[in-house]
Amino acid sequence: MFSDQQSFNWLSSSCNRRICFVGSNHPVIPSFNFEFNVDPCLLEGVQGEKRVLNSELWHACAGPLVSLPPVGSRVVYFPQGHSEQVAASTNKEVDAHIPNYPSLPPQLICQLHNVTMHADVETDEVYAQMTLQPLSPQEQKEAYLPAELGTPSKQPTNYFCKTLTASDTSTHGGFSVPRRAAEKVFPPLDFTQQPPAQELIARDLHDNEWKFRHIFRGQPKRHLLTTGWSVFVSAKRLIAGDSVLFIW
Repeated sequence: MFSDQQSFNWLSSSCNRRICFVGSNHPVIPSFNFEFNVDPCLLEGVQGEKRVLNSELWHACAGPLVSLPPVGSRVVYFPQGHSEQVAASTNKEVDAHIPNYPSLPPQLICQLHNVTMHADVETDEVYAQMTLQPLSPQEQKEAYLPAELGTPSKQPTNYFCKTLTASDTSTHGGFSVPRRAAEKVFPPLDFTQQPPAQELIARDLHDNEWKFRHIFRGQPKRHLLTTGWSVFVSAKRLIAGDSVLFIW
């Protein structure tokens, strides 16, 4: 049996690294993280230190295949599977960090009380924090009308995503932007200048500001992010195969 004061804090997210530039040229990022707490007081303390993302931005980073259950819905929670997933995702032994409850059943029918969306401070990977309340056997018998299957992904209208190449992540080069994407998402260049160029100011998921020089040059001519890009690549430890998402 569980008292009304107990709840489970479940943090999860997507698995691939994706860099996201938002707004008037702002950066962002994603992946998966897990924590497990049963003390609501601890929940409130941790929650106060985390930056909450809006749904559209979070879903843009997580990808179109990710959906979240709506608040009020019933879900099945697997404590052992969760702890094993934590260990696998961190490549660490987590026994010392996760409470041991010998009498805990292998699965729990819970009601979802709250969902908040965040990004990891160290990795910029996005994750969702869900607060679950275990239901008593009597509560499980009560009539329940399920809501929709999940909160659909809310993708922004002006954005593009590109998988980074080795050239894009070289500290001596720049980021090659597809022409149609640059014309759709970036502010227009002044082509009376030679070469056409402008400074873009972007913000990441943690509201850190980054500056890039956007230039149109080369043979054939192409859109590039040059000055400031290598600093960003090094700071975020980006490698070929990571994705970058620009949102305007």
